[in-house]
Amino acid sequence: MSGQHAEAPGEHGGAGLERGRVDLQRYEHSLMGTYGQPMRVLARGEGSWVWDADGNRYLDLLGGIAVNALGHAHPAWVAAIAHQAATLSHTSNFFATEPQIRLAERLLELAQAPPGSRVFFANSGTEANEAAFKMARKTGKRTVIALDEGFHGRSMGALSMTGKESIRAPFTPLLERVVFVPRDDTDALHAAVTEAGEDLAAVIVEPIQGESGVRPLAHAFLAAARELTLQHEALLIMDEVQTGVARTGAWFAHQLHGIRPDVMTLAKGLGGGFPIGAVVAFGERAGALLAKGDHGTTFGGNPLAAAAALATLDVIEEEGLLAHAKALGEHLRTALGAIDGVVEVRGEGLMLGIGLSAAVSADVARAAVEAGFIVNPPSPDTIRLVPALTLTRPEADLFVAWMADHGSRIVREAS
Repeated sequence: MSGQHAEAPGEHGGAGLERGRVDLQRYEHSLMGTYGQPMRVLARGEGSWVWDADGNRYLDLLGGIAVNALGHAHPAWVAAIAHQAATLSHTSNFFATEPQIRLAERLLELAQAPPGSRVFFANSGTEANEAAFKMARKTGKRTVIALDEGFHGRSMGALSMTGKESIRAPFTPLLERVVFVPRDDTDALHAAVTEAGEDLAAVIVEPIQGESGVRPLAHAFLAAARELTLQHEALLIMDEVQTGVARTGAWFAHQLHGIRPDVMTLAKGLGGGFPIGAVVAFGERAGALLAKGDHGTTFGGNPLAAAAALATLDVIEEEGLLAHAKALGEHLRTALGAIDGVVEVRGEGLMLGIGLSAAVSADVARAAVEAGFIVNPPSPDTIRLVPALTLTRPEADLFVAWMADHGSRIVREAS
């Protein structure tokens, strides 16, 4: 694995300490304010470390929100992109390329998809979920059941399936016949399915809800969703945009449950930092839902993105990162769970939510970045960790030590 060193974060470069401030002013005057004020201006990365424009160093435990599966500048990933860029970077989808075909075959193999399964390539998780929504509509039915607090993207179709009222409200009315039920409420799911009746097109779930605070769905709830969709000849769509590609210690999180969906959406870690999304349709029925002219994308499955994804999958296998993610995740769960002020550590593998005893996650995240650690507060009482799969135990323990001292103190003072 790359990035084996584990020196203390937060070192300063010394020269040009105002550069970051100037760059943030330039950002404010040239980019739309959709993300608020950025925390820092980052300039380069290596392994699980990044440096800002002023030379300060940070341990990146967010990984571009579960995107940088191999960390930053992994040599094999860089070489694959450079080789493909010098060969063929883009064609229209009137033509096929070998990397595109090979990546589709590889995903079908890793997903243990049955004969007749097919892949569609997009550029993001949002686009993958848009395609999945269209697949649901292509069944001839209309009702889609989604989960409260679920997140599937911000375009109009994906947003229609996103159970977060705060980001839905400014854009209503959204697409009709999307029904929301609480996660893990099997009775509510049964009721919604009964109400939809023969109009049920699909149930869409994240095996672990990332944006709501790393909330794993119960096996019983997922099993019920599978049984009910089979009974009603509806699609079970697994949004694995954040959980897929070894993040949980399995190639795909649904494999931890032994439950196979009809449709799986992927993005984030698939390209290791290069934009790509994918829809995997399991079996003949799902694989044939989108026919010629039903859907498309200019950039989806371009050879450069496919080469990046293939390199990512290769490194995960060659460096044993499935087992590493599982083992390091278990270590972090135990170590962080023993810290005063931490009430639980949720998740699987290297997708973890640190549940705090007080609603101070934003304060903890701010203090962490000042100390040289990049983490994320997806909910008021949760810190999310989705680092590179190449993160080492000594690197991880730097954050554990900081959390046991400084992070714990912030939580205790607020309790």
